Amino acid sequence: SCSRAKDVTMPAKLPVNFFSTRSPVIDLFRGQLDYADQLRQDSEIVLYFFYAPWCGQSIAAREEIEHVASRLSDQVLFVAVNCWWNQGKCRKQKHFFYFPVIHLYHRSFGPIEYKGPMSAVYIEKFVRRVMTPLLYISSRSKLLDFLSNYEPGVVGFFEFNASPQPPGYLTFFTSALHSLKKDYLGTIRFGVVTDRRVAEEISLVHSGSVYLHRHANTSLIYPKDIMNFTAENICKWALENREMLIRWLRPHGGKSLLLNNELKKGPALLIFIPYNPLAEIHPLLDEITKVALEYHKCNKSQAAEPDLQHLGDSDSPAFDSSVTDAHLKFSETFPIAKYPCCNTVVLPQWHSISRTHNVCELCVNQTLGVKPNKVHVPHCNFLEIEAALDSFYLQEHTFFQVISNTIECSNFLSFYSPFSYYTACCRTVNRHFLSFISSEKTIFQTPKVAFSSHGKKDNTQFSIPHIEDRNCFIPDLNISSMNITGLSCRTNKTLNLYLLDSNLFWIYAERLGASRSTHLKEFAAIVDLKEEVHYVLDQNQSLVGPTLENFIKNFSVLYSPLKRHLVDDPSVHFPEQHVVTEVTTNTFHETVFLSAKNVLLLYYAQWCGFCASLNHIFIQLARLLPPDSFTVARIDVTRNDLPWEFMTDRLPTILFFPHRRKEQSVKFPEDFSVNLPNLLKFILHHSSLSSSESCTKECLHRESVLQQGHISHLEREIRKLRSEISALHQAHDQLEAQLSEARREEQRLQQQKHTLEKQHKTLQLHSEQLQATYDQKNQELLEMAEKLQELADASENLLKENALLRILVASRGGKLQSKDEIKEPLQSELTLSEDNDISLSTATAASEEKRIDNIDTIETEHSSGNRTE
Repeated sequence: SCSRAKDVTMPAKLPVNFFSTRSPVIDLFRGQLDYADQLRQDSEIVLYFFYAPWCGQSIAAREEIEHVASRLSDQVLFVAVNCWWNQGKCRKQKHFFYFPVIHLYHRSFGPIEYKGPMSAVYIEKFVRRVMTPLLYISSRSKLLDFLSNYEPGVVGFFEFNASPQPPGYLTFFTSALHSLKKDYLGTIRFGVVTDRRVAEEISLVHSGSVYLHRHANTSLIYPKDIMNFTAENICKWALENREMLIRWLRPHGGKSLLLNNELKKGPALLIFIPYNPLAEIHPLLDEITKVALEYHKCNKSQAAEPDLQHLGDSDSPAFDSSVTDAHLKFSETFPIAKYPCCNTVVLPQWHSISRTHNVCELCVNQTLGVKPNKVHVPHCNFLEIEAALDSFYLQEHTFFQVISNTIECSNFLSFYSPFSYYTACCRTVNRHFLSFISSEKTIFQTPKVAFSSHGKKDNTQFSIPHIEDRNCFIPDLNISSMNITGLSCRTNKTLNLYLLDSNLFWIYAERLGASRSTHLKEFAAIVDLKEEVHYVLDQNQSLVGPTLENFIKNFSVLYSPLKRHLVDDPSVHFPEQHVVTEVTTNTFHETVFLSAKNVLLLYYAQWCGFCASLNHIFIQLARLLPPDSFTVARIDVTRNDLPWEFMTDRLPTILFFPHRRKEQSVKFPEDFSVNLPNLLKFILHHSSLSSSESCTKECLHRESVLQQGHISHLEREIRKLRSEISALHQAHDQLEAQLSEARREEQRLQQQKHTLEKQHKTLQLHSEQLQATYDQKNQELLEMAEKLQELADASENLLKENALLRILVASRGGKLQSKDEIKEPLQSELTLSEDNDISLSTATAASEEKRIDNIDTIETEHSSGNRTE
């Protein structure tokens, strides 16, 4: 029984150093996780870099880790662990789904996993935040800088009078580490204040209080009486109540739903800027932050935001007191809420005289009147808006004008309260957006605004202009910043603002329409996933605050002047001599609508196999039709965007655009097969003049000329086809001659085949004979071998017998010698029996001689047998 062979496997090679021996990173290339834990006990900050030696991402991140370690090795312990070797403890205890993995430990707290970009600057920024999770705020100016940041800020007030730390400080410190563990982007900044006077600026009186700052909503203080003061609760409270005005997006490069989940929330403004996390100042990011803050400032009165304005009176040199004075004068003169509830109203077009509309914004305001108490900012009330609309439509005849270059505002009392009134401001908007731009410039450049009072007597001095035009009364304020303030709450097209690092994610900007040849990687685009459109900010304009404000305002207005960006295929560049024209997004209107020809357009895709089978049909059709009257074109819908009215959900789709009637495009019937006759009938049927159209002599002449041109063109095509037919006949004759020659060659090959088959049979018989002879000789050899084996056995037996006889002869000779020695003294006694002894000796000798002769004969035969063998 044969045993089954075992599988032979080659053992894994022993791991080698992944990092250089001179690197500041301790490389545990055999996965010594227990030794790594021992090293962590002696260090305050430890970074673990778990890698696999074969992993490309690990190899790429190795240089980044070494760069960070060279800068922070005196403060942070960097340990690299090979978590792939099957004999190491790391492989046995850890089960990672990807490599590399970075874990950080702050003393006994951890692990804090880093999931950001594998770039040295981002890794170093995150390590520094783990090293110092709390920022020390020592003065009011630093507090102002901390709260002015776009990231949510959490401030804790602790008086260091006790030793070693005040109660609750370590809990607050741990909550900062918890926020880094839950959100690797670090969107919440934690700060600590130790001076009571600085803490009182944000209403923190008691030591151990925690304050969450929010720009657009009311700031919060941690409710100790409701929630326990623990690190997890503080972190959870801050994450749930934080205010995300602007958010960083950092796709990890793999398959994920990050962008899809964010874009589904609503229209998004994606801003790409080059960002260095380690830089001390970010001027462009500060400008974008200011725009975001102004855009989201809703429902806040001028007197309701003292915290950021009064902090910078003495410590901040950039604070401008004139702005505050202007705000105070404005609030005294016009005591209303800064951001009222507004609604946009579009008046109907005035008959058929003009292509213009009057666009009015209707706002609900409140006055102080005789109320003794302070007026708080009201929330938008549906009943108030409805009442304002009713009052407005009762007096809408006031705003009917053909063209108005100024803003006209009207105030009228509320029906419900004597302390409320409504403000309506209207301007003229052209339907084609041409006069809109000019009127917008006029609006913001002319200081002259016309007011009219309705419903209130003698209130000209207290009439309130539209919210966008209050800057006429405050010359020190920036017009554009006042215009965008609170716009997110005054429009139904609210934008979500996102930032992306163009150094890492510029490929996304290129997909959205950014130029690849630009050196300054700054780009902005608005993506509206619900409407399936996106708009691109002109890259010739610098990406600054006013440019972004205008971009946002143009998107937010009812009649947006922004032009939808359509993705084009830059790789399509066909020469003009191609009979089928390749259409792209940029050439769609020029080739289809602006062309003075009939256009047949094919919608196709690269993956559509049936579309590819129609290419030869369209080429033949383009050659048949006169090029001066017809254009045969196609467009790849997967590489190009189309206007929504010309989109299709089925491929291939064929549309025909008749000359001078391009709006009456016709779709090729789906129940007809796509072939040359059907296409020609379809084109000729829809390109002819309808019977209802009257035709003059000139028209008939042009039509006859056109028909003659068609006839001559078809005659030329017929002549070409005849010449091709004659050429095909010649080719057919040549092919027949070649076929006859091939048949004769086939017969000759058949004869050779029969001859070779006969020779093969003869050789096969000869081979059988040789095989029989071989078997016979082989049998004879076997018999000879058996006989020789028998002779060998007999010779071996004779040799044994010969050896025995020699031994007997020797022993016999010894006995005879001893007898002779005995016989000498007794010779006299043996004389009588001499005759008897002689006869006995003679007989014995004769027998011995006979035996010796026999032995010699056997030896001779055996030697001869050996020679024969």
